[in-house]
Amino acid sequence: MNIVKKIFLILTASLTLGLTVANAADETPDALIKRISQEVLETAKADKDIQSGNEGKILNLVEKKILPYVDFQKMTQMAAANNWDKATAAQQQELVKQFRSLLIYTYSGALSQVKDQTLQYKSPQYNGDNDVIVRSQVVSSRGDPIQLNYHLSKEPDGWKIYDINVLGAWLIETYKGSFRSEINKSGIDGLIKVLVAKNAKLATTFVKKKSS
Repeated sequence: MNIVKKIFLILTASLTLGLTVANAADETPDALIKRISQEVLETAKADKDIQSGNEGKILNLVEKKILPYVDFQKMTQMAAANNWDKATAAQQQELVKQFRSLLIYTYSGALSQVKDQTLQYKSPQYNGDNDVIVRSQVVSSRGDPIQLNYHLSKEPDGWKIYDINVLGAWLIETYKGSFRSEINKSGIDGLIKVLVAKNAKLATTFVKKKSS
């Protein structure tokens, strides 16, 4: 399993279920991650439809319960790096849309793989009052524990995840290189086309898994 797939497998197993934005705004970032992590793990383990790849149920869970706690605008901007300011407003909007869709399909595909994982936590690392790394590790019966750190920032509606570290590799850095390479080769529009094509392929794969 490559690092990007592993990131999203674990992220999906570690995010949110049944927590309102109002409640999330009142919680410390480590308390938020702990609470929603356990809720999603328990739900995914108990739901045979999710584990069997029920498309509607998985997408509904991802859309309503996971995405509100991820800052896709910030993730996309960081992944695009200096090229973000070179994009038009319309291109920026489309980049966020396509990157968001890419992550939705990745979350959804990974969600059905949740089996017997448990989570352990370490002390959070604060970088000022509004930025923190929540540190944890994922433990399962298959293999060694996997380091999993969340980078969150404090927003008006609560803490939001904008980067993830698995085994020392940050998600943004993983995408930054591929974004830069594609932009250097064929520009912002070229990157958008690549993301559109990836999303179309993931959508087709997702439907095939459902019907198999």
